Amino acid sequence: MGSNDIPFLNTGIWNGKLFLSGWNTAGKAHEILEPATGSVLTRVGMATPEDAAEAAKRARAAQAAWAALPYEQRAAIFRKAAVIIERESDGMTQWIVRETGCIPPKAGVELHMAVGILNEAAAMVTQPSGLVLPSDGGRISLARRVPHGVVGVISPFNFPLILSIRAVAPALAAGNTVVLKPDPHTPITGGYLIARVFEEAGLPKDCLQVLPGGADVGQAMCADPNIAMISFTGSTGAGRSVGEQAGRTLKKVTLELGGKNRLVILDDADVDLAASCAAWGCYLHQGQICMTTGVILVHEKIAAKVTELLAGKASHLPVGDPATQQVALGPLINERQRDRVHGIVQDSIKQGAKLAAGGTYEGNFYKPTVLTGVKPGMRCFEEEVFGPVASVVSFSSEDEAVELANRTEYGLSLGVISASTSRALALAARIPTGLLHINDQTVADEPHIPFGGRGSSGNGGRHGGPANWEEFTQWQWVTIKDSAPRYPF
Repeated sequence: MGSNDIPFLNTGIWNGKLFLSGWNTAGKAHEILEPATGSVLTRVGMATPEDAAEAAKRARAAQAAWAALPYEQRAAIFRKAAVIIERESDGMTQWIVRETGCIPPKAGVELHMAVGILNEAAAMVTQPSGLVLPSDGGRISLARRVPHGVVGVISPFNFPLILSIRAVAPALAAGNTVVLKPDPHTPITGGYLIARVFEEAGLPKDCLQVLPGGADVGQAMCADPNIAMISFTGSTGAGRSVGEQAGRTLKKVTLELGGKNRLVILDDADVDLAASCAAWGCYLHQGQICMTTGVILVHEKIAAKVTELLAGKASHLPVGDPATQQVALGPLINERQRDRVHGIVQDSIKQGAKLAAGGTYEGNFYKPTVLTGVKPGMRCFEEEVFGPVASVVSFSSEDEAVELANRTEYGLSLGVISASTSRALALAARIPTGLLHINDQTVADEPHIPFGGRGSSGNGGRHGGPANWEEFTQWQWVTIKDSAPRYPF
């Protein structure tokens, strides 16, 4: 009985296994804990560097045949994969909720995005993939996009389905094969669900390998000569290490890293709407999003009112187990992250910030928090918190707002709220950022947009839409003549 004959979400498929040339038992098993309860959800295999080498070798061997498969057949696989996710969405929702600690609507966003990404990938295979260039003497001159070969994808725990499949699907669509290393906290929603989807959709064997593992597996992927590109999403610190390691073998590297995103609220803004935007940007998925609103810059005329409204919202947002309760916030991913968030809050208070709401926790559940009187130099101003902490900074002029907004090494997402769109656009033009939202908060994504940051938020690479061709292929120049010329030599 093959895995296609087993119920789609039967945990026996992956229990203690890796998706390495199919489902195979690993030398070491790894227990996946539910962040809300600490209970064991399932067991998977834990990959080794040797597994990564074998996966890369097999992926490289499979790549040419995959790229040569007729485009209609490749497109059909992506369309079928999208249908499978829609069919299995109820069961997948429960896995995303329990493995990541998110509320069900956030799981719905992941599934909706994944379907959109797969349909975009299906469309890629029939899009133009080159240009006809000017040439003299009867020669045809072309520039075409060709696949790299094998793409290594390293994804994080916060939005694991989206942040894996947004690289896996377009990389495959462009003719590459893929080795995916999901975060060991979320290997099911970040890896094995994707493996099951593509397996049932008919992706040929060895075109996708999924290897949950630690940093040693990521390092092996960066060094492996059979892997031509690394697509990494994660912290800035880890991204620097990945870039350095992959650079030694001259791989293409796309880094989508952290953010300390600014929401600028000008004095003509509607304070109720501004507070609503700030709360959503700060607290969605417990602040565990690279686009989370990290600093709220509010004009001094309305700062007190916006802070009051924001603190009121924080105090009334329910926190609890999203698998069993109707809540707005679930748990942080683990105790280590909870302690880091609390340390930033406590240190910032010692540095002079005032606690307007929250600042406490039970287990991995951290209360939505509001810090006021925040100034440059405080940890909550400088560091990416990755927790539900709103840091409010007041300013007196647009020049001061721009200066404060630019006091960061990051450059991922920026929101500006104002009654005047022209005023907001003029201010935003003075703040470097990868994503810009006028009259909205900082958290947004769609399957067809080029997503990414600058500075310490990334190396300028992008995922999505037209950027997928730039990232997952490279230019090849081709010239064609009727016959070979005779040269003087």
